[in-house]
Amino acid sequence: MGADFTPLGLAIGHATNQAGGTGLTLVRGISSPFRAAVAVTGRATGTRELDALSPRHRVDRVDAILLTGGSAYGLAAAAGAMRWLEERQRGFPVSGGVVPIVPAAVIFDLAPLGEFRARPDAAMAYEACERARPVPVEEGSVGAGTGATVGKAAGVARAMKGGFGCAVEQEADVILGAMAVVNAVGDVRDAEGRIIAGARADAGRGGFLDVERMLAQGIAAQARLDSRAVAAENTTLCVVSSNVALSRVELAQLAQAASAALARRITPVGTSADGDVIFATAPLEGVTAPPLQVETLAVRVLSRAIERAVRFARGRDGIPGLADEGNP
Repeated sequence: MGADFTPLGLAIGHATNQAGGTGLTLVRGISSPFRAAVAVTGRATGTRELDALSPRHRVDRVDAILLTGGSAYGLAAAAGAMRWLEERQRGFPVSGGVVPIVPAAVIFDLAPLGEFRARPDAAMAYEACERARPVPVEEGSVGAGTGATVGKAAGVARAMKGGFGCAVEQEADVILGAMAVVNAVGDVRDAEGRIIAGARADAGRGGFLDVERMLAQGIAAQARLDSRAVAAENTTLCVVSSNVALSRVELAQLAQAASAALARRITPVGTSADGDVIFATAPLEGVTAPPLQVETLAVRVLSRAIERAVRFARGRDGIPGLADEGNP
């Protein structure tokens, strides 16, 4: 299961707290740092070290990217990744040693699954660094996707499990990889536009409510919608990676372009109740290709990763997942 990120120079490691219903996913260079940029498309974010990803910043490379549960509390887990990297002298060189650069972003998974006080910590991030491999990459209800849910606009009772998904595509010498942690207020759709996971209709009726349509009609007019559930507990975190040696400006454009995948597969997306963040990475040295080709492939591969995040998700605490027997 999963994809091979070896050609992209990346290793992916999960740390999962099943009892607490949370976890984290660590993306690091297999043996070296990499360039990175970011696009923030949501408005309810929790992040760390994003300034280091600006083309104007002095630091021109990063050592790892952390995707974590635990809301803002989960950001503290980055210290564990820094310790693992420092022990191996991997980081930005300074007088007396190195400072590992580890940007991070969070999802809100303190509820409805697991325990509110169960949050990813530094020990889990250290473990994820140690266990990180380029292949195979486990998908579904694992790592940062452990406590993810989708379709929460209609309340937890109608929600389904989100999760972690990844994919890799290649055209000639150009390789694009993508990872997605899907914890959306809205529904997830397949390539044909059909809802495959989201807010479920009334028991016994089957099908889905279609969150986008219902929100467009107005929450106040829909007693079935839970306005508290759409407040600020939703986020999709993504990483798109290329083997093309892109500049930091081109990487920033790539991250922004990849957001089209979220609009294709998650409805609605990028709302004031979402904290969506898209990272883009590239090697310091790589192949050459037109940026528009890279951007187009990124949208395609990230669309697949988003779908896989829910297709491999397993149910928990009464919230069904597509990987459960008997689900569509």
